[in-house]
Amino acid sequence: MNAPGRVLGLDLGDVRIGVAISDDARRLAVPLGTVQVGRPPGELKAIAAIVAEHGVTLVVLGLPLSLDGSHGPRARHAESFAETLRMALPVPVAMQDERFTTVEADRGLRDAAVRGPERRSVVDAEAARIALQAWLDARRSGASTG
Repeated sequence: MNAPGRVLGLDLGDVRIGVAISDDARRLAVPLGTVQVGRPPGELKAIAAIVAEHGVTLVVLGLPLSLDGSHGPRARHAESFAETLRMALPVPVAMQDERFTTVEADRGLRDAAVRGPERRSVVDAEAARIALQAWLDARRSGASTG
């Protein structure tokens, strides 16, 4: 999972999947947008298209663990989605603890006075960026999560 190339970060939601991407050097994550869940051509095709378009070599999916670190229904849903991604994509899929990423993203956008109907999708993409940046930082510091 330490191969070179861009990493795609995903924050799985019921309505939208937040999307972020790293630079080629895997140092910086930036928000890329969102993918709508359940809309044609489907989220898997949309994610596969992003992987191909941006030359992604690894996907990191947020794992929403419970506060105590246990795997609740949301984490099991994310793990199931990760397995589906592994079958559908030509690149490896890793998981990253994403506890508090949406809260952190929401707080940052509120502090930046981002408001209005687009805020929800901006929050999702920012949550994906935060989780992906944590994954990138952990790899640079030598930690092994995911």
